[in-house]
Amino acid sequence: MSKVKVAVIGYGHLGKWHTDKAASLDNSELVAIVEAFEANQKLAKAKHPNVKIVSDIKEVIDEIDAAIIVTPTSTHFELCQYLMQNNKHVFCEKPICPTLNEAINLEKFIPEGKVIQVGHSERCHQIWEELRPKIHSLGSPAHIKITRVAAFKGRATDVDVVQDLMIHDLDLSKWLINEDVISVRAYGNKIRTGKWDQVNAVINFINGSSAIITSSRNHVKEIRSLEVSSNEGVHYVDLMKNEYSFATKDQFDDGEFVQTKSYEKRDHLLMEQEEFYSSILENKEPMVDYYDGVRAVRLVQAVIESLESGNEIKL
Repeated sequence: MSKVKVAVIGYGHLGKWHTDKAASLDNSELVAIVEAFEANQKLAKAKHPNVKIVSDIKEVIDEIDAAIIVTPTSTHFELCQYLMQNNKHVFCEKPICPTLNEAINLEKFIPEGKVIQVGHSERCHQIWEELRPKIHSLGSPAHIKITRVAAFKGRATDVDVVQDLMIHDLDLSKWLINEDVISVRAYGNKIRTGKWDQVNAVINFINGSSAIITSSRNHVKEIRSLEVSSNEGVHYVDLMKNEYSFATKDQFDDGEFVQTKSYEKRDHLLMEQEEFYSSILENKEPMVDYYDGVRAVRLVQAVIESLESGNEIKL
């Protein structure tokens, strides 16, 4: 097999982007777009006239090797289960399932030798290739502060900001520190939607490291940043400007105490799909596997439980 025959399930806002990537790559063949709504079907046909447009994945299940799930979270378990039972590779956008119980139950359906990848795209920033090894080599615990806030945009109001936005950074903090989480404490506000619109979560790791994550969809401005502090100094990443600044224990050769540099901006969706197809064709581990997806959902559940109970949650 030189190309992976793939269907994209869901042709909404994010699904359109995923479809474009699947159609553009050399190691994939876009066989079908699965979309339930007629208006979106027409848009898909106009953009991709040579691709089969269907209402149900069952119509093309025998024509594909893999599927990309870009549908509402409530549908993820049923779609993943069906694809797995039909021996297909699966790339599911985050979260892999809406509940921890469903995410855990999926494991028994995973077919042997098939790739299951979860769409935690924040891992794709080029700067992590430099910063993650530095975090792992620190001689003291690392303390991470992640901020992801923006003014209200009127989207994803069917879920809390935890499932919508914070899940990115829960996964990211766990991946960067690479240690077990021992407890979660969260504080939040229901401002506009009747759900948690602004949340601060404190994540404690077994090695003494911690992460403070702030997510808001009702802020006065847009900020996306990550800060790492330790006895070795401070590293600061502006994820909107693609800038990395650091201040170590020592003065730099040019006499400055802070250095700043830019890093490459990447197409995260394209990178995720490239990695997905490469994992299939080259029989290698996916960049974000099923177990990573389950761990992210477990942390989401702990944050929600802490918000609702007012207590620290032990893991």
